[in-house]
Amino acid sequence: MQKKGWDVLTGPSPPCRYIGALGARVICDNIPGLVSRQRQLCQRYPDIMRSVGEGAREWIRECQHQFRHHRWNCTTLDRDHTVFGRVMLRSSREAAFVYAISSAGVVHAITRACSQGELSVCSCDPYTRGRHHDQRGDFDWGGCSDNIHYGVRFAKAFVDAKEKRLKDARALMNLHNNRCGRTAVRRFLKLECKCHGVSGSCTLRTCWRALSDFRRTGDYLRRRYDGAVQVMATQDGANFTAARQGYRRATRTDLVYFDNSPDYCVLDKAAGSLGTAGRVCSKTSKGTDGCEIMCCGRGYDTTRVTRVTQCECKFHWCCAVRCKECRNTVDVHTCKAPKKAEWLDQT
Repeated sequence: MQKKGWDVLTGPSPPCRYIGALGARVICDNIPGLVSRQRQLCQRYPDIMRSVGEGAREWIRECQHQFRHHRWNCTTLDRDHTVFGRVMLRSSREAAFVYAISSAGVVHAITRACSQGELSVCSCDPYTRGRHHDQRGDFDWGGCSDNIHYGVRFAKAFVDAKEKRLKDARALMNLHNNRCGRTAVRRFLKLECKCHGVSGSCTLRTCWRALSDFRRTGDYLRRRYDGAVQVMATQDGANFTAARQGYRRATRTDLVYFDNSPDYCVLDKAAGSLGTAGRVCSKTSKGTDGCEIMCCGRGYDTTRVTRVTQCECKFHWCCAVRCKECRNTVDVHTCKAPKKAEWLDQT
């Protein structure tokens, strides 16, 4: 039986550091898209919700970086609690990636906030104590290891809450991809050490675990996106099986999806596709950022623009840096819009 005033995530219920209890309730009740359990966590831990918000900004930036050269480029939509609009309704590779990267972003942000002393409910990892060893020999745990255990635990409770209300195939897919995102952050924890001894000889070492830059997690999940496995739910709805005979089975580290993606070439509101009209492309590239692929064979327009940059900067004693203005004329290529007949039926 759970004690009154006791929380499974932290023990005793914490005080609200940044927002009064009434203010937290008002704010949390007005965040669109939260389910009851998420609102409860939001109201109980308003300081953690700040970290969740910072994590959201970080993972959205990372998503846009990873897909900056692709037809679907992780564009966000204002006044839409799903952030990306109807593209999230389809059980596609893109939805799989978004669920994974968003879950990872929450873990990363909360873990970092714990070890930086920004939260009242957690601090450094309490489990990294005593003596340990690696390929270089023995060392003592010390310093402040990032508290990945708390970050994963809270992210699972908060992010998975929406899916656990449902017992359908899409919820199963989302929970799987959420877990992939959480484990991706853990995968890139690094060991940092400080040497002790005569002239830094490293006869003794004190080490701690630290988060890697979030870009490593983003790069990893992008590779998982490229190798995502198409699956279908089993008859009992408790697991996945290969979508077709001959397809490989998904592992715990694979992103999984059900539906093929649209081509994202033209504006299609029903599919959540914004199209590629007006997107900048590379005339010479043969990759996804090249005009042939990005513009879906529609061709491109070329505009000559002059860009002004600072150049030939020199340091002058003391203490100023003076630069010249350099003008550079370049050709910018942008995808042509489709002819009306091509897209009228899809809007």
